[in-house]
Amino acid sequence: MSRLTIWDAATNQQVQVTEDPARIAAALGAIGVRFERWPLADLPADAPAEAVLEAYRPRLDAFMGETGAGTADVIKLTPDHPQKDAMRAKFLSEHIHTEDEVRFFHAGSGNFVLHVDGKVFDAHCTAGDLISVPADSKHWFDAGENPNFAVLRVFTDTSGWTPHYTGTDMANRFPAATA
Repeated sequence: MSRLTIWDAATNQQVQVTEDPARIAAALGAIGVRFERWPLADLPADAPAEAVLEAYRPRLDAFMGETGAGTADVIKLTPDHPQKDAMRAKFLSEHIHTEDEVRFFHAGSGNFVLHVDGKVFDAHCTAGDLISVPADSKHWFDAGENPNFAVLRVFTDTSGWTPHYTGTDMANRFPAATA
């Protein structure tokens, strides 16, 4: 189930938790983050990437037309992937991107954690969730020690997805994902 936990960044005190998609969308929308629930395609979690893209094509094309994004792909990560630890570590530190980071979860889950205006917004995304983190937003991503997800990634320019690390210890000050 999708969940949003909000923390005070200075005190590390939890200030809000909700599992209501409308409340998640409203709270994230207030900081410029797009959050939506899309109907899931009738495909298994391990469906080939081409089948996942095709299943979501009408909604994906509408989204890309609205946002100006130019391409999409599918990335999958499972607990038995030989490079899962290195892949996880790459995104555990606070960073930004020069373009929006858009993900739609076809299967599995992961946490997008944003540091905005003195608060930390931990968005636990699950199958059916679309999240769009605006360019230059301080954040990190964690799918836990045993990541298991299949997500559509939407890009305008794939070079804009390179992480630019902030150098803070912010991500270490908050609980890691247990997904």
